[in-house]
Amino acid sequence: MGFAEEHQKWLDSHKKRRTGERLDRLVRGHGHGEKMFVERVWWPIFGHMDDLHPEYEVSDWRGRPYFVDLVWKPGQVKFAIEIKGYGPHVQQTDRTRYRQELNRETYLQIAGYRVVAVPYDDLEAAPELTISLFKSLLAPCMLKNAEGEGRPYTRLESDILRLAARWNGSIRPVDLVNELGVNPRTVKKLMNSLCVKGRFRPILAPGSNRVCRYEYIHSFMEDELW
Repeated sequence: MGFAEEHQKWLDSHKKRRTGERLDRLVRGHGHGEKMFVERVWWPIFGHMDDLHPEYEVSDWRGRPYFVDLVWKPGQVKFAIEIKGYGPHVQQTDRTRYRQELNRETYLQIAGYRVVAVPYDDLEAAPELTISLFKSLLAPCMLKNAEGEGRPYTRLESDILRLAARWNGSIRPVDLVNELGVNPRTVKKLMNSLCVKGRFRPILAPGSNRVCRYEYIHSFMEDELW
């Protein structure tokens, strides 16, 4: 099925499990911005909506119910994703609501959520940027889950993948020697293994057969990351 069918199926499954205010909030709250994020960012990265919850109810610091636009909970990890338009969150707000919004975000962090604010305008004009940022943000979590499921990465290989995601995909052998505290031979062996596994591409120095750096290959759709 394509996105439209999967999106409707996903919404229907959540509606069936809700009643009262939770159901009403889902019907009213999952609007254009939230759907655009799922379609233009989430779907291209994951290809499914497993563990993603729309209009997820949490309690704020006062004990009052609050609905987060989207919450992703794959196991022990919790991300609170808020789609923020310039009008509702800047132009049309007042000091009280602005203060409450910031306090809510801080409280969500205390409650164990990673809070991610997504600009609505970027979803319209530059979804590729949001996709790139989300890939780098979620990579460590994907790798942590993979380690716990017996996936084919050693501890040092997983460390290298995390570093590559953090360093925007380009990594030099000398950086790994300094960061990991291992010798150059070990780095070469690890990188050869990761190249064979399709996670890096070696880049040669101009006019030389010496590898000067490695290019990280994103692969968020591969089974071993889940």
